[in-house]
Amino acid sequence: MEKKSAPASATTKPAQKNEGKAGSMFASIVIPVAIIAAVLIYLFILGNPANFEGGDNANHPLPGNYLGQVYKGGFIVPILISINILVVAFSIERFLTISKAKGGKGLESFVRSVRQKMNANDINGAIAVCDQQKGSVGNVVKAGLLKYQEMHNEHGMTKDQRILAIQKEIEEATALELPILEKNLVIISTIASISTLVGLIGTVLGMIKAFAALATASGAPDATQLANGISEALINTALGITGSAIAIVAYNYFTSKIDELTYSIDEASYSIIQTYAAQHTENNRTI
Repeated sequence: MEKKSAPASATTKPAQKNEGKAGSMFASIVIPVAIIAAVLIYLFILGNPANFEGGDNANHPLPGNYLGQVYKGGFIVPILISINILVVAFSIERFLTISKAKGGKGLESFVRSVRQKMNANDINGAIAVCDQQKGSVGNVVKAGLLKYQEMHNEHGMTKDQRILAIQKEIEEATALELPILEKNLVIISTIASISTLVGLIGTVLGMIKAFAALATASGAPDATQLANGISEALINTALGITGSAIAIVAYNYFTSKIDELTYSIDEASYSIIQTYAAQHTENNRTI
């Protein structure tokens, strides 16, 4: 008795689960590391006494010393530094993941090769192209091709039922791959929203200090406190906008790349279904 092979979607689930766990583990590690790194940078690099007059970080920064000026941004600064570190870290992680999902060849070249093999009725050759391509796109298209082979030898179903079975297999494989591509993007989109708000909190606190320096009992403003308040306001604004801008650009870039991968999957899947439908129609006419 011939042994049936397991569905492609079932065989790829363990690998996909491992990739999902890796993404979650990356997030759980990089977030506390970013926070610790930001605090250390704030205390020991920005707050280095050598950056300030008299070797005391309570004094004004040395003229032209930007590290000391950023330190004067206050306790919001390490939060914003950690946010910027997270944006860079998750952007690198998503870039590597999506590049891996794309596979070895260019997407257009891959889809073209699959079409050529399908038009020549070389299903094994098309599967071999998917094995060479690898990545999420190759996995989904391969799942459809394996189902194509299975339906080609299935005689207990109608043509429409076979086409629906192929479509369902491709949809299931796509549903397994897309969450891996989109994982951690929610963190980047969240940072894009909150980075400016956190910077705004620092700005408000800095302005409160600046106005408090003006409202002294003697009537003469405290120049040091006024300068520190303005520095805190402007530095936090700059850091918040920087983090938000990077996150927005990264999020839009990665979503466009995911859309490109999805389009390639749809294009190759359409070729598989159309080829099957055409061949089945020709077979019926021959009979």
